[in-house]
Order: sequence, then structure tokens, then C-alpha cells
Amino acid sequence: MPKNSKVVKRELDDEVIESVKDLLSNEDSSDDAFKKSELMVDDREEKDVDVEEGSDVEDERPAWNSKLQYILAQVGFSVGLGNVWRFPYLCQKNGGGAYLVPYLILLLIIGIPLFFLELAVGQRIRRGSIGVWNYISPKLGGIGFASCVVCFFVALYYNVIIGWSLFYFSQSFQHPLPWDQCPLVKNSSHTFVEPECEKSSATTYYWYREALNISSSLSESGGLNWKMTICLLAAWVMVCLAMIKGIQSSGKIMYFSSLFPYVVLLCFLIRGLLLNGSVDGIRHMFTPKLEIMLEPKVWREAATQVFFALGLGFGGVIAFSSYNKRDNNCHFDAVLVSFINFFTSVLATLVVFAVLGFKANIINEKCVIQNSEKILKLLKMGNLSQDMIPHHINFSSITAEDYNLVYDIIQKVKEEEFDSLGLKSCQIEDELNKAVQGTGLAFIAFTEAMTHFPASPFWSVMFFLMLVNLGLGSMFGTIEGIITPIVDTFKVRKEILTVICCLVAFFIGLIFVQRSGNYFVTMFDDYSATLPLLIVVILENIAVIRIYGIDKFMEDLKDMLGFSPSQYYYYMWKYVSPFVLLCLLVASIVQMGLSPPGYNAWIEDTATEEFHSYPTWGMIVCISLMVLAILPVPIVFMVRHCNLIDDSSGSLASVSYKRGRIIKEPVNLEGDSTSLIHGKSPSEVPSPNFGKNIYRKQTGSPTLDTAPNGRYGIGYLMADMPDMPESDL
Repeated sequence: MPKNSKVVKRELDDEVIESVKDLLSNEDSSDDAFKKSELMVDDREEKDVDVEEGSDVEDERPAWNSKLQYILAQVGFSVGLGNVWRFPYLCQKNGGGAYLVPYLILLLIIGIPLFFLELAVGQRIRRGSIGVWNYISPKLGGIGFASCVVCFFVALYYNVIIGWSLFYFSQSFQHPLPWDQCPLVKNSSHTFVEPECEKSSATTYYWYREALNISSSLSESGGLNWKMTICLLAAWVMVCLAMIKGIQSSGKIMYFSSLFPYVVLLCFLIRGLLLNGSVDGIRHMFTPKLEIMLEPKVWREAATQVFFALGLGFGGVIAFSSYNKRDNNCHFDAVLVSFINFFTSVLATLVVFAVLGFKANIINEKCVIQNSEKILKLLKMGNLSQDMIPHHINFSSITAEDYNLVYDIIQKVKEEEFDSLGLKSCQIEDELNKAVQGTGLAFIAFTEAMTHFPASPFWSVMFFLMLVNLGLGSMFGTIEGIITPIVDTFKVRKEILTVICCLVAFFIGLIFVQRSGNYFVTMFDDYSATLPLLIVVILENIAVIRIYGIDKFMEDLKDMLGFSPSQYYYYMWKYVSPFVLLCLLVASIVQMGLSPPGYNAWIEDTATEEFHSYPTWGMIVCISLMVLAILPVPIVFMVRHCNLIDDSSGSLASVSYKRGRIIKEPVNLEGDSTSLIHGKSPSEVPSPNFGKNIYRKQTGSPTLDTAPNGRYGIGYLMADMPDMPESDL
């Protein structure tokens, strides 16, 4: 309540409790006592202060130590492994530099507006995802539960990737690196190169055989890979220790986990630009292919990347922003974090293609040497005439340009029988056009390039430490999207919940460290998040704009920020973003229907990947992942719509207020148009009955405005009181 306001005169009926009446009527005479008092809708389940039983000490909701710490947390959550191994692949595949145009357009249309929306609702209501959507509409409370389920699914396999990175990090303290050369096999008579490695490459063999020890199909479990099991346990221990105290512990770690990847990326960029052939990679990367930009597929993939790059729908964004002060400028935060994310992706793309350009040059040099030897053999055998070869060509030190000249001459002269000669063109562009993403980029292509670096163990340690930090930053936000809503809703101890969550996730995650675990990672990555998160964000947009009310939301933003947000956001939220999201949802469903469900299995005999369709039980698991992720939405809607659960003692949707600041909203007010405030001051009754009215509006008094969702909200009532300073709201 305001500290210096006039006495609010209200006529009270017989149900008013005397102590409250005296408190209100004697405000002037006991002003000091009144200033220290609190008007609070009591609900022990969820309020802005945690009062331990039998204690008068109130622990305020945790807050960030500084604005920098908060920004780093949001950056760490949004900037993840996808910026390093997904964005460069999409940029290369979808028109090079031209891909940046649709990406930036979609960042402005759906990325920043929806990111701003999540930041604003978290900061306004100061709750995790469950509490936020319960407050806006109890019937849509399932949105928050769905976000938690998706976060849990993603955390299960995302931490496995951190475990892989930890394994490679631990193996990088060797010279030469263990994936530098193919291993030798000895038998009774002689020593030879491992056949599986000889057919593929040293880095590919190390990844599939030494690291994963992968099986040949999803159905072939092969038992646990003990090395990866230990790494997975280490990853979950790190996450648990970092998150056990909430933002008090994870916030401090953000200074390292969020900033260190930028140090590594800058070091790699400087080192990469000094490598032979790096300019070829960067030039290839940013050469725009404008015709590709017009394809609908490019826009769909750009929209999907924008959507997931910012972590929309996970609940982590809402959870982090809920620890902010109510007057924090979340609009500035949304724009800043979004563009930091974008420029990080561009920086990572420069690094990746500088290194891949260097790798392509090395492979191209080997190709030129091997094919030059073939030409010499053909000349000796008489299949080619010496007259074809220009006089200045020296095969002992032939350059790529000279080889291409000889290749073109032979192709023209021996046009009919050229294919039988078995010569390759050896073009750098051919190597750079081989699109690599995900684990193939990080654990195969990049590791191979680093074997050619001077002081390769140092760069390998730096690279995988960077991957661990990128992964941990995203994991903190993902786990926060699970922990914060549950703690806010059910008032469990955060330390206990964090330990239980990490233990359960570790034991379930053992399916990912079987020999067939990589195939399950692919399954979860493809099916557990994409469609459910799109549906979640669409419902978030509808809940705020249609149910809460776009006009009221804009007023709230003006109250929080101290200025009116641009009308640009009004039209984006109300019209453009929902339309684009629906189009993206339909396109994703169509794409999923057209793409055969399956995975790439590693075949040991041929040392190649082979596409396999999911078995029947695998398809059931894929469908179950999508259904389970979105199932809380209809379940909660039906439970609340049909009143299947009694909320008379307080519920997840209830909210109390302290000094004009939203804490918890009263529930069960529909059907009781005279009900204003429920509960008693904690100082009056140790265990108040939430459902009992303390005082009511007098019959015939002016009708009070209701919240946009049709329920009374004290926040709105207090805002309409006369002589109330706006700063106290």
C-alpha cells in the first residue's frame, strides 16, 4: 500500500473483522505503524516471500546481484551449441551471405517481439512459467507445465552432448592427439591399419568407435558405454552444483561460462585467419546465392533457427526475468540479447569456415598429389600422350592451378573414355560444399582440422572447453525453466528439488550412453521439442494478446518501463507474429510428414552411414514424446474448465499483493461479484483460511473493473484508488 496516502473511506458490512477495520480507520493516528503494515492476500502456497514455519523471518524472492549478471545469464542461455554447429551449416546451405537477410527479417518479426514478450511477463508477474500462465488464465496453466516437460526432455539429451565434449576435453591433453592417426592392428604375421578406420578417416573412426563405440542399429543396445556414463555423471554433477543455490550460485558461474566462449572464438578467428586457405572458406561462406534466398524452405529454416536460438517457449527466459526488479528495462534487454545472439552466430560462422577453408586446402593438396601420381602412371602405360601435358608442368611440385589445367585438357581430349581414367577434379569448392552440421562438425570435421594446427592439443583443449561452457550456459537456463516454476508453485526446497531432478535425469539419461545412445539423441532432438515448443509459444502469444488483453499489456509495459513501447510491438504481437508462427507450425508438420522418420546408422563393415527407418516401437516413442510434451495443455484446461479439482484452499493461480506489487492473484472469485480481498494479515492469524472473506464491497457501490481474464485483481483495484503514487504500484 502507499506510504503517504489519505485514508481510504469504505463502508464495511458485518463480516468485516474488527482488527482490520481499526487498522484502516485509524491510519492517520497510527501512521508509523500503518506504514510498516502490509496488506496481503494470504496464501501459504505461493507468495513473494518465503516464510518458514515457526519463523518470523521473511526471505525475499532472490534477485540478480547486478544487471551484468542477468544479461550474461540470458546470453548464456540463448547462445548455445546451435550457434556454433547449426547456424554456419544453415548459412552455407541456404545461400551463404544471402541467408542473413531472411534471418534478420525474421529476427525482427518474431524473434525480438516474442523474446520481449517472455521477458515482460516474467518480470511483471515475477513467477516461473507455471505461475505466469496460471495468473493470466488458469485454464491455460498447462502451458507452463508443457514448458517444463519440454525442458526436461531437452535437458536429458543436451547434457549428453556436454558429456561427449568432456570426454574429448579429457583426451586432448596428449600429443599427438589420439584421433590424429588410424590405429594399427597386430596379428601373428604382420601389422596393418585398422580396416574400419582406413575406409573412413582417423577422426571419424575415433568418434564412432573409440568415443561412442556405436552399435549398428537403434534396436541393438550393446550395453552401457562406461566412458560416456562417467562423463554424463560428471556433467550432471556440474549442473547440480551450479544450480543448487539457484541464481545465487549459477549467476556467479555465468561470468565464466558466458564470457569464456567469446575469448575462445576470438582466439580461433585470429588463428584461423593466419592459416593457409582460410580466406577461401570465408569467401565461399559469404558469397551470396540470391536465387536460393527465394525458396520457401530457406525462410522456414531461418524462422526455426531464430525461434530456437533465443530459447523461446522453454521457460528459462521467463524464469530468469522473474528475478528482476519490476522497473527493469526489459525492452533494452530483449534487443541487446537478441543481437548479441545474432553476432555470436556470425562470429562462430567466420571461425568455422576459416578452419574448414584450411581443412579443404589440405584435402585438396592431397587430392592433387594422388591424382598427379595417377596421371604419371597413365603416361607410363601409354593411356595418355605426353603431348597433352604443357611443357611447364612439373608433377613433382605441381600446384592446384596447374593440375586443374592438365585435368581440363585431358577431359577435352579423352572425352569418351575420361570416366574410366578415374581422375578427380580436386576443387576446393567441392570440399566446402560438403555441408556438415551438429556432431559431425564438432567431433569430426573440426577435430580433423585441429590435428593440422601447430600446438594442436592446446587448441583442442580450448575448443572442447568452449563447447562445455556453451552447453552449460544453455543447461542452466533449461534447468531453471524446470526448477523455478515448480518451486514457485509447490514451495519445495530448491536444493532438494535440484538434486532430485538431476538424479532422475541422470538415470533416465543412461539410455543415451548405451552403444545405441547416439540414435536416441537424434530421436529426442528431432521429435521432443520442435512441434511442442511451437505450440507453446503460439499459446503464449494468444494468452497475452487475446485473454490478458493487448491494450492492458501495453499499459503494464508503460508502467514498468516508464515509457510507452513502440506501436511496432502492438502490431507484431497482435497480427504478424501469430500468423508467422502458425505458418511455421504448418510448414514443420508438412516437413515432418514428407521426411521419412529415421536415423543414420553407422555400419562397421562399410565404415559409412546408412539411413534406417525407425522400428514400430521407435515410432511409438517419437509420437509419445510429442504427445507427452503438449499433453499438459488440454489436461489442465479440462480440469479447470470442469472444476474437477477443488481450489477453495488456494491454488496455483492465486496471487497475493505486497505494497502494491503483484505477488499472487486471488482465485475462486468468479460467481462472487462482491468479493474483494481474501485472507488476513499474517500477524493476525497464524494459519488463515484463504477462502474466507474479510471484507466485502458494499451493495450498491460502484462496479469495479475486472482483469482482462474476467477475474478481479487487486493490482487493478489499487491502481484505481485516488491519491495513489504510481511509483508504488
